[in-house]
Parts: sequence; structure tokens; C-alpha cells
Amino acid sequence: MSQTQVQETEKPQFYLKEEHHPEHSTMLGFWLYLMSDCLIFAVLFATHGVVGRNYAAGPAPADLFDLNLIAINTAMLLFSSITYGFAMLQMERNAKMETLFWLGVTGVFGAIFLTLELYEFYHLIHEGAGPTRSAFLSSFFTLVGTHGLHVTFGIIWLITLMVQVSKHGLNPENRRRLMCLSMFWHFLDVIWIGVFSFVYLLGVLG
Repeated sequence: MSQTQVQETEKPQFYLKEEHHPEHSTMLGFWLYLMSDCLIFAVLFATHGVVGRNYAAGPAPADLFDLNLIAINTAMLLFSSITYGFAMLQMERNAKMETLFWLGVTGVFGAIFLTLELYEFYHLIHEGAGPTRSAFLSSFFTLVGTHGLHVTFGIIWLITLMVQVSKHGLNPENRRRLMCLSMFWHFLDVIWIGVFSFVYLLGVLG
């Protein structure tokens, strides 16, 4: 061995191996997305707070909203959050089939929620209370419709993850994706509680 090679092997190596943590960057990125979504809904809530009583001589919330139907719809979304929690518990146990079962139940509750919301929209439009009738109805359809679009996206995401889990099991990537969807789904639950309280209850009882 030459003297140059000996010197190179004896050189202390001061560099550190770079460690990659994709799960950390993914979760951070998703938290940033949720915060941006919070800003969107904050603007929609604020808009409804400003124009929510501009009925343009048209129907008011007490004339339009069926609180019994809305309560059932709210229960569907709350139940879906509970069942998603059960799915996450089964994921921690590495129980693939049980996880898929509770994810499926969550999807069913979400689909019922969307069906009832679409029924409400159809009923309002059929009664002549469409989004162009007044500023109140424009803000209502925009806020509730935006939430409904998020739930629709969540269900599509849920189905996609169920396919991925059924094919590849509960590997680290699927676990991370399920965690992100869990945050998204519970976020929608919190937003809907705000919609139910601020738009429906205050609108009818306020």
C-alpha cells in the first residue's frame, strides 16, 4: 500500500450521513395543507356572518331548514369519525381485514351524509331557494357545498386507500397515508360542527 493510500485511510471522516424521514415531511406538509384549508373555511364563515341575514325579501333559515334532517346528517358524520377511529386502532394492531372493515363502514356513513346533503340542496332549489335567490343563500350554498366537496374527496381518498391496503397491506407508506386521511376526516368533522352550530342552529333559533 502506498503512503498516499495510507494517509487517505487514516484521515478522520467528519461528515454525517444524511437521514431522510419522509414520514415527517409528509405530516408537516399535510398540517400546512390543513392550515390553508382552515383559512378558506374561515373566509367562508366570515362571509356568511356578514351577509347571512340578507334575505332579499326571500325565505329565512327558519323557513327553509329542517333541523331534524340536519341532526341526522350530523350524526352520520360524527359516527364516521368514530368508525375511522376504530379503523386506526385496528391498524395499530396490524389487523388488515378489521381495518378495511371499519374503513368501509366509515365510507358508508360518509356516503349517507353526502346523500342527505344533496337531498337538502335539491329540496331547496325545487322550492325556489337556489343560490342566486339571495346573498344569504349564496353564502350558504358556497359554505356547505365546499364542505361537501371536501367530504367527496375524502371518500374517494378512502376508497383508494382501501384498495392500496388490500393489495399491499399495512406497510409504513399506507399507515402514513391512513394517518393523513384520519386528520383530514376529523378536520371535516370539526368544520361541520361549526356549520351546524353557526349556520343552521343560529339561523333557525337566532
